[in-house]
Amino acid sequence: MSNSDDVSSIVHAGLWLVATPIGNLDDISPRAVSVLRAAKVICCEDTRHSGSLLKRMNVTPERLIVTNDHTEHDAIEEVLMLLSANEVVAVISDAGTPAISDPGERLVRAAVAAGHPVHATPGPVAFVVAATISGLPTDRIAFDGFLPRSGAERRERLTEVARERRTTVLYEAPHRLEKTLVDLAATCGEDRRVALTRELTKMHEEVWRGSLAEAVKHSQTVAPRGEYAIVIAPALNSEVEVTDEEIVRELAARTANGLSKRDAIDEVTAAFGVARKRVYAIAVGS
Repeated sequence: MSNSDDVSSIVHAGLWLVATPIGNLDDISPRAVSVLRAAKVICCEDTRHSGSLLKRMNVTPERLIVTNDHTEHDAIEEVLMLLSANEVVAVISDAGTPAISDPGERLVRAAVAAGHPVHATPGPVAFVVAATISGLPTDRIAFDGFLPRSGAERRERLTEVARERRTTVLYEAPHRLEKTLVDLAATCGEDRRVALTRELTKMHEEVWRGSLAEAVKHSQTVAPRGEYAIVIAPALNSEVEVTDEEIVRELAARTANGLSKRDAIDEVTAAFGVARKRVYAIAVGS
């Protein structure tokens, strides 16, 4: 083990997912610092960003391994070798809890498959913070991460969000915020309540609340800065029942985007979770 014996003696060998602050640096936990100090190697998304954070905490691992979306798979073999040697390997993301819309999931899966212990130090998660301060129901929450950029998968996910009976939280980049809100308004209805949050836990934390129609207008007035967590109110029971008119509308929207009638039928069937023969009958008769 590397670093001081007093901390490594209380940190078990294995893969550790260590939550780091999403904004305010005071949110790092003492236990998280102890694990990072005990780690021989720390996997991170960006060595410059993480290096600055680690320096503030007086953490000096032997190595930093870059494990972003493109390199996480390549790091698995080396991490498994370290775990086989009973080392402490920590995983951090640029902000928040690793493996939640951030690298870490594949490392965890590989470590579990190889029989190595996996631990975590709990801490900040942006979607949880956003949901708790949104003012929307929090007894049941669905987290959907980032929507696909385009195509059939995006349309299907938007339809699922529109029909979701739980409060849903999405992440979105600032330059794509307006487009996503326009799409949400079209599928969920302009009156659906929403909360837009950004810069969470920071000095300039911002929470905006209103309808999706109002949110679209708001997005046109704000500077594109800081990743957003979008909290969307659940669908009412009456909104979840699929009418023939909704199926006709969704079929028309997909064929207008260039899909064949067959592909449109398949997409609408998957999105609404209804019988294909019902959608087919409506498509043929419309």
